[in-house]
Amino acid sequence: MRAVAWSLAVLAAAAGLQLVVFVASGSVALLADLIHNGGDALTAIPLGIAFVLRSERGERWAGYAVVLAIFVSASVAAFEAVDRLIHPQQLTHLVALAAAGIIGSLGNELAAQIRLRAGDRLASPALVADGHHARVDGYVSLGVVLAAVAVAVGIPRADPVIGLPGSVLILRITWQAWNTVRAGGADEAAHRRAG
Repeated sequence: MRAVAWSLAVLAAAAGLQLVVFVASGSVALLADLIHNGGDALTAIPLGIAFVLRSERGERWAGYAVVLAIFVSASVAAFEAVDRLIHPQQLTHLVALAAAGIIGSLGNELAAQIRLRAGDRLASPALVADGHHARVDGYVSLGVVLAAVAVAVGIPRADPVIGLPGSVLILRITWQAWNTVRAGGADEAAHRRAG
């Protein structure tokens, strides 16, 4: 529970700061990162409930909720990136945008470390999947920094061009997280048959 609570606090703080910058800048790369960070923070809720109830089955279903959150966030970000490629918009507040990307990267890495250590210690596939998700979101955050720099040097479509591969990267982690949670469910079933 401590790991879930700390990672929730870290990601909620990062998402809150990024929301302020997104409202000012309108960056689609930052939107993708913000959706991921907000989704990551919210996935702590079903994990926390499963841990409070001490339910392996509940934890597995919480893991499936994590996978669904990853998939939905990637889909929304991809849609927004394609829309911005078709209907480009001028980005503003580029220094704040780069700072938001750095904040997102640091927040995600901290949350990933918390979740992965706790997941390994507790043998929790859901926490491990959530930790990997947070780590990849940190790379997406660095894409926000790259988008800000590229727009600053005169490449206006860099924001959606960078946002789209970030979404593809998140779809890849969706597949990895699905396999992690599913493998945990198979281990649980084998344990029940052996017991």
